Amino acid sequence: MSEQEASLFEAPFEYVRAHVFPERLKNRLESHRTRWWQHVRPRPDLMGKLAQLARYIATPRIAKHRLFVWLESSVIPDCQLIAITRDDDTTFGILHSRFHELWALRLGTSLEDRPRYTPSTTCEAFPFPEGLTPNIPAEQYADDPRARKIAAAAKPLDQLRNNWLNPPDFVVRVPEVVTGYPGRVLPKNEAAAQRLNQRTLTNLYNERPTWLDKAHRELDEAVAQAYGWKSDMSNDEVLTKLLALNLERLKAAVTE
Repeated sequence: MSEQEASLFEAPFEYVRAHVFPERLKNRLESHRTRWWQHVRPRPDLMGKLAQLARYIATPRIAKHRLFVWLESSVIPDCQLIAITRDDDTTFGILHSRFHELWALRLGTSLEDRPRYTPSTTCEAFPFPEGLTPNIPAEQYADDPRARKIAAAAKPLDQLRNNWLNPPDFVVRVPEVVTGYPGRVLPKNEAAAQRLNQRTLTNLYNERPTWLDKAHRELDEAVAQAYGWKSDMSNDEVLTKLLALNLERLKAAVTE
């Protein structure tokens, strides 16, 4: 949007003018200085794809645990988030399975002791189950029993985590004043706010309660069946099979 249009959002615009504008003036690139109220790299291709979706999958670029969450498409990801332009529970479930986590840890990089999700090797090179690959629109495999089973395991996992993060006893949900933006989740009182500060996904996965572990086991079993594999394989066995599948598809692609 133009500077005049952006200024209609008074509070955020004034914040950007106070904190971003002085830094942009120091930038050697004219485009960064003259369009200081806009994102430096707006990623129009990504924004175009997100505009076609109601939600998308996101994961932190660098994190202790490889976690995936749903974000509404009106939420613009910054450079520390990897955005995956899929809105189906099947893809979400495959990405959040043990199989993808092992692949991402082995094929990704790291910052100090924290794994880094490198899309070219961790996501783009990951061999999804045959027939459930990201180049296929989700509606084309919606009736596939494998896809439905993965989705049926992924949905409860997401719902259980959300219920833990924002228990109904602690929060009140308020519609956003601007149409098209996600509603706000606010603590009911100061005591609730203090307790909610401790309810993060990192803390949840550090504790890994029984219900969370059970939800992940059910998801892993569904994804294993989609591959036609056993769910109790060792980590090395999983990585060996994934690599073999990756090389097999690469060879087929080269031959074609």
